[in-house]
Amino acid sequence: MNTTSAVLTGTGLFKSYGMARALAGVDIDVTSDQSLAVRGPSGSGKSTLLHCLAGIERPDSGEVLLDGKRIDQLREPARSELRRTAFGFVFQSGQLLPELPADENVALPLMLGGTPRRTAVEQARQWFGPLGLTGLEDRRPGQLSGGQAQRVAIARALVGSPKVIFADEPTGALDQATGLEVIRLLVEVSRSQGAALVVVTHDANVAGWCDRTVEVRDGRLAGDEAADQAGTDAKAGFVR
Repeated sequence: MNTTSAVLTGTGLFKSYGMARALAGVDIDVTSDQSLAVRGPSGSGKSTLLHCLAGIERPDSGEVLLDGKRIDQLREPARSELRRTAFGFVFQSGQLLPELPADENVALPLMLGGTPRRTAVEQARQWFGPLGLTGLEDRRPGQLSGGQAQRVAIARALVGSPKVIFADEPTGALDQATGLEVIRLLVEVSRSQGAALVVVTHDANVAGWCDRTVEVRDGRLAGDEAADQAGTDAKAGFVR
């Protein structure tokens, strides 16, 4: 691992649920401006790894460092603030609030941090053009397509200028073409903002858009590769 330039590092991560071991000594890092895909079969520990790196759960042992500072030992209020300010999240279903229009869904992390609503919404709306959402600011989630809803979720993840964006199966509920458009946007916009990106996915085509892929099997890393020819072919065959 290159811990010198890593923005996020996990070292010796173990996590169990009862008698089931989800992580068995994982060492991993991601640098700023890098996109990392985490692949593996169901139950391999890939989502647990994301949760530990993101401060959603604490590992049973090991360390998680953000910019060289441990975050795994922080109390829940501090980790919650960290998730709101330093991290951004994109989930499979988007997890947008159905009662809020798109612009307020994007602005929500800012408002929860104390930014006045008007200012937060103005900042949120700045993302609608770059993500192809112009004109959809007032629509509620039920009025958006699956791809549009995920773009709104990407905007929400980016609005606070996070250091790291975590995406857990962000294309899992989308058709292939829409899913590849979403992952392309996520990778490219994250890179343009200088944010590290960690994507949990079972889809090799999605992983192919990332700079690097790691395989998780039985709670351990089974492989660590830079973008390969399969990923290059996936990008070349994608029609924008």
